This record gives sequence, C-alpha cells and structure tokens, in this order.
Amino acid sequence: MAGRQSSPRRSAEHAWFITGPLAILAVIWSTALGILDVAPEAESRVVGPVAYWLIALVLTVAMVVTEGSMFHFVIRRQAFGVTITEIPLVLVMYFLHPLTVVLVFTLASVITQVRRKFGTAKAYFNVAKTAAATSLAGLVLHALPEMDGVGPRTWGILAAGVSTITLVTLAAVIGVITLMQGSQAGWEVARTAAPNLLVAMANVALGLIVLIALVTTWWSLLLLAVLAGGLALLGRSYAHFFRQHRTLADIYDLTRAMTRSGQDGTLADVMLGRVRALMQAEYATLWLPAQGRHPEVLLTARIDDPGLLDIDRTPPVVRARAQQEKQTIAVGKRLEDDEKMRPALRAAGVKDVIVAPLRSGQAVIGTLEVVNRLGDTTHFVPGDVPIFETIAAHAAVALENSRLVDRLRHDAYHDGLVNLPNRRRMTEAMEEAVRVRAPGEVVAMLLFDVDGLRQVNETLGHAAGDKVLTEVASRLRSSAPAAALVGRVGGDEFLVMLRVENAETATELAAELREQIQDQMVFGTLVLDVDTAVGVVVHPDHGNDPETLLRRVDLAATAAKSTPGSIQLFNPALESRSMHRLGLAGDLRRALDNNELEVYFQPKVTLDDRRLVGVECLARWEHPAHGPVSPEDFVAVAEHTGQLERLTEAVLREGLRRSRDWTAGGGALAVSVNLSARTLIDQHFPDRVQELLTEYGVAPELLTFEIKEAGVLDGTNRPMPTLRRLREVGVRLSVDDFGTGYSSLSYLRRLPVDEVKVDRSFVQGMATDPVDLAIVNAVVTLSQQFGLSVVAEGVESELTLELLQDIGCQIGQGFLFSRPLPYERLEAWFGAQAEPETSSSHDVRRLRAVP
Repeated sequence: MAGRQSSPRRSAEHAWFITGPLAILAVIWSTALGILDVAPEAESRVVGPVAYWLIALVLTVAMVVTEGSMFHFVIRRQAFGVTITEIPLVLVMYFLHPLTVVLVFTLASVITQVRRKFGTAKAYFNVAKTAAATSLAGLVLHALPEMDGVGPRTWGILAAGVSTITLVTLAAVIGVITLMQGSQAGWEVARTAAPNLLVAMANVALGLIVLIALVTTWWSLLLLAVLAGGLALLGRSYAHFFRQHRTLADIYDLTRAMTRSGQDGTLADVMLGRVRALMQAEYATLWLPAQGRHPEVLLTARIDDPGLLDIDRTPPVVRARAQQEKQTIAVGKRLEDDEKMRPALRAAGVKDVIVAPLRSGQAVIGTLEVVNRLGDTTHFVPGDVPIFETIAAHAAVALENSRLVDRLRHDAYHDGLVNLPNRRRMTEAMEEAVRVRAPGEVVAMLLFDVDGLRQVNETLGHAAGDKVLTEVASRLRSSAPAAALVGRVGGDEFLVMLRVENAETATELAAELREQIQDQMVFGTLVLDVDTAVGVVVHPDHGNDPETLLRRVDLAATAAKSTPGSIQLFNPALESRSMHRLGLAGDLRRALDNNELEVYFQPKVTLDDRRLVGVECLARWEHPAHGPVSPEDFVAVAEHTGQLERLTEAVLREGLRRSRDWTAGGGALAVSVNLSARTLIDQHFPDRVQELLTEYGVAPELLTFEIKEAGVLDGTNRPMPTLRRLREVGVRLSVDDFGTGYSSLSYLRRLPVDEVKVDRSFVQGMATDPVDLAIVNAVVTLSQQFGLSVVAEGVESELTLELLQDIGCQIGQGFLFSRPLPYERLEAWFGAQAEPETSSSHDVRRLRAVP
C-alpha cells in the first residue's frame, strides 16, 4: 500500500543549477579580492615569507584533518555533519593573506572530496561552495579595519569572516536541498541550523583562544597538542556513550510503541517507520511468509513515503540465506565481505543490507530488513548488527503477541471445531443486519438442529460426532448463498442468516439446504444418514432484536423435531406454552413455600397374586388460576429456575412420611420417587437422602428412585458416582421408561440398578403389535438374567395382564389396578380392593382387579 504522494526528487545533476552560480561567484569574488589587495600585508604581520608558506601548509593539513573529524546527523536522504573547521579557519584568516585563505580552504575541500569519494556533482558543489564562501569572507575582511594584535577588535573581525563563510555555506546547502527534494526538505535544514550556528560560534571562541596562545608563545603548541589529544579521547568516549544512550532510549520507545500498536493492528506501520529512523536506513522491510489463515506480508517503509509500500529492495538471496541459516546476514562495504552476496547487491543497486530472522522459539516466522544507510559516504558498521538483532527480537515478540491477540479475537468469535462464527459473532451480525435492513426485504434466520448426533456419539464416539458436525458445516457453507452468514450457535445447531424477499422464500431455502445436508455421509466403511430439523424466523415479522429472534427460532426448531425432518416457520402459538411455563416460575416458588403441591400414589402390584408391593409417588399441582398444571410443565419450570431440589425433597418427604405411617397390611409401605437427570449430578444428594431416611425412620430398602433411561444412559459417566453412592446408602434404583431411548440392553449389566420399568407404549401395544410384544419379552428375559426385577407400566386390560404373566413379568402398574390417588383414597382403595386369604399362620389381603 503506497502512501500519499511525496515531495519531488530530482537527479543529483540538478545540483549544477546551484553549483554553477557558486563557481562563477567564487571566480568573480576571488578576482576582486586579488585586485583590491595587491600588497601581501599579512606576510609581514608576524613571520617572514618562508615561515608564511610553512604556516599555510600546516594550516592546510589542519583544515583537512578537521574536515574529516565530523559529527554526523541525517535529514531525509542527505547526511550532514558538524565539524570543528572554524578553529583552524580563525588561524588561517589571521596568519594568511585573504587570497591565500581562499586557496588553502579550497585546496583542503578538494582533498576532502577525494578522500570521501563523493559523487561528481556533490564534490563540485562542495568545492564551489567553499571557494565562494571563502572569497566572500575575504572581501568582508578587506572591508573591515586591519587586524592589530589579538584584542577584541581582532576577535570581531575574525568572527565576521567566519560567520560569512558559515552563512554562505548554509544558504548554499538549503538552496540545493530545496532544489532537489522540495521546499519542505529545505525548511527542515533551515529549522535544524540553529544548533550548528551556535557550535560554529563556540568553535570561533576556541580558535581565538588558540590564536592568543600561539601569538603569546609558539611553545603553547605543545600544550595545545596535549589538550587536543585529551579532548579528542574524551569526545570519542562521550560520543560513544551518547550513541549508546540514544540507541537504548530509541529501542525502549520502539518497544513501547510496538506493544501499544500490537493490540489495534497497526504494528507494521509503527514498527517499520521507527526501525528505519533508528537505523538511519533508506528502507526498512518486514517479510512474513503465509502461515495458517495469515497471508504473506511484505511491507516497506521508505524515507520519502509516509505510508508503507508493498515493495522491497532486499536481494532475495540474502533473505533466503537468513531464513535458511536462522541467523543475521549483514552485507556491505564495512560489513561481511561475501563474494556470493556482492553481485546480488550490485544487481539490486544496494550498497549495504542487514537481514535479521524473526524467531518464535526455534522457528523462523519472518525477517526484518534494513537497506542502505542514509548518506552517500555512510555505511552500516559491525556495531549496528547487535542493535538490529535486539530490535528484531523485540519485533518478533510483538508480532507473536499481535498474532496471539488476533487469534484470541478470532477464537472468541468463531467455533473451534468447524471454524464458523459462534453465537456471539452471529448475535452481533444479527444486530447489524436488523439495523440496516433495506425496505422490501426481510432478514431470515434458519436454525438447523442435527438429529441423532447423540446416538452417533454414543455408538461411534465423539470423534465421529465431530466429523458429522464438520461435514454439516461444510455442506451448509458450500450450499448457502454467497451473501449468507453461516454459524454454529450450539452443540448441534447451525444458524444461517441472510436477506430474502419474504418468509416463503426463507422456507424454500431452508428446504433446499436441508436436502443438501441429507445426502449420505461416508466415514470409512460406515455410511450415515443425518437429518436435521429446521426452524425459521424472519425480521421484522417475528422480532426486532437478536435475543427475541434467537429464542423464537429455537422454539421453531424444537417444534420441528416433533415431526422428524420437518421445517417449522415460527408462529405465536409456539411461544404460548413457553411463556406459560415462564409465568409459572414465581407461582411454583410460592406453592412450594406454602405446601400447595400434593403427592399422589399409584399402586404397584404383583401380577401373579396381585399383592400390593409399593406405590409410585407423583407430584400434582392445582394452580389457583390455571387449574391443574401438567407435571411435565412444572418439573421443567423447576429445572430451569433452580427449584428442582426443593420439589424433589418435598415429594421425597411426603413419600417417606406416608411410608412410615402406613398401617394397612401390617407393615411399612415401599415408595418410589422419580429423579431428574440433573439430580444425578448433585454430589450432596445421597447425603441428604441418608438424613431423611434417618429422620423418618424408614428402612433404605423401602425407597426406590426411578430415573428415566435418558438420565442414566446419557453417553457420559457423570451420573455414575451418585448412583453408586445411593446404592451404598441402601436404596433401590430403577430405570424408568426403558425402551424409549437408544441404548443397548447390555448397558443394564454395567448399571448399579435393581429394577427395570418397561415403558407403557410397548406394554399397551403388546396385544396388537408383535414387535412390541417381542420387545417386552426381550427386556423381561434379559433383565431377569441380570437379576433385575421388571415392572410393566400402563397395564390397562386383562389381555395385557395375561400376556405379561405368560412372559414372566413380575410386577405391574396401570389403570387396570388403579389411577394415582391421594393418600386418604389410597388407604380406602386398599381396604376396598383387598380380600382376606386364609393361610396356616395369618390372613393375607389379596387385591382384586378393578373393572
């Protein structure tokens, strides 16, 4: 991505538009200087002719040395430096003739250009600038009074001459920078010139001090030499310390900036610009290969572009070597001298490059690269390599953290198994879709509930169930329209959201997608037929907010399950029962507080001699406003409102109390209480049962807990600890409604149960359906082989009773004997239905069948 258009950059040849006029001015001003000052008065000021030219030679050498002792700083593409040339310049202007000053300063500039191997255009510019500035300074000195001694007047004259050279030099530099790189670059040079001017004045002051010492005595050269050497060493140490301190501060600032930007996705923008500036490089590049869902990244910060570019100047062979060897590769004039790398650099037009691998543990996740140290004569040096490696280490950590944040953000909004948006993401998308719905369209939500997933998990394992879900997700994703958003909002629920014309179109699309999912799924040698129930809602017809729409589409999908393979469009009637249950929550709490729930008892009798062996305790609730409430409804309300424990305890207490108080028949009454699947995962329930048995003084073997098959055989082992502890307490356990689930009879062998209750749907069909008869026969036979007693529910005819007796069923329960009764009516029923049977020891009361 390219940044905005940068300032115009012109070829170095355009510098001749400044160099030419400077050269002409230098010739003119030098000629004028030679005409105006024909008498070499300065030659007799201090020394003779021989000493004069010897001094000129020495000062020329001093000028060359000070020109080479430069403190560099960089502005945009050009490198500039602060030197101490003003010190020898003061001496040159004092001891030498102005025209000789021009010659010495120009000669020193030529030698410096040759030493530094500047390009032709820049070298000529520097020489012309020096000659023009020095010749103009000579004219200024000629116009001022003659120097006499080394007093304040001489100080002012020499300061004026040096200032002239400094200002002309600054003006020439600003002019050439503005010409080549634009007015903004020229303004930056002018804005940063003030410190250099102050340094120049300080150098003038030092030069005057040296001048005073030399005029006083030439022996001061020895002291000055010692002082210069000491200052040079001190300056070098200070410069090294300052560079280290500045580098550490820059790295610290870079690290903080990368840490902050890693959270908002601007890491590359912040990092590359700062890395380029810190390393004083022309290019800084970040390269990350494609990894997982992350595409390849190649971004470059360039000195003249405020944005990032998708280009790079790094030779591919250098990057490949760094990635392969997992170490930093540095190639340049003052860096590693690798003949294999040099041709690649020359071919790419690169003078030096450093490539550092970005590591995550032992793996290389990318590279950080800098190309071309700014300035024509500056290069990367070996000391830059460890600094850059430190930067790369911090960058690698920041990148890993950024990817971790991105991965966490992705995981927070996507399902880990099928990599689809999850409920949170779908809810946000629904909010946006509802907010920007266009006129004449509706937003449809199609909820696909996968049927039979539990059976797949129990039969083939959860890995197979995961494969089914993955395949369903893949088919939905490929079959749904491109504009649709597909997500997984539950364990076996998938939601498809899109804009359609009306509800009829949404229902038709749901049918089409369901057909795609219905195709056979092949897993190795196994072929599965997976079906779905589909609920459909549309906005605005069925709701105006995601919560309402999700609730109603779930109700529609639940209603669709009652007719396998159906598609159900939401209608208000589906919500009425749910709302009815919700309204019962507060009333149920008050009913429990006021003991308004009743317990009815349905007898369980032996089928061969019809003796009463126990009763099943059944909760009943007469609502003051709604009348009788279905147990299915108020039990569901208790489960969802946290009142199930109180409901279970209320029934259990009443059953144990009646068992203790039972007097008919001459013994305690065996009672059965139904348990919900949720109660089976309550670790404290067995202890509570033990406390209640002790409180009412009922023997544990007189209490039976009936658990529906789905609660015992849920495909997990969660109920098993509670079942085993209840068995240790001594109560009996019964599997209720056996046969309605999908579990194998072999499960009975592993369960700590005492009794199996055959579901009424099979018992009532025995007389007319051979399949039902066979099922009941199989359950009875196998249960007896496992040592379990069998109770047949729903015995309502004499024919059914005879069939059960023929297959050996022991106990029955049903309307043939009695409906559920209140306790008072139970005792009356027992007294009315029992008849004495004489035996050798005592009378036994035997029940008659109820017509």
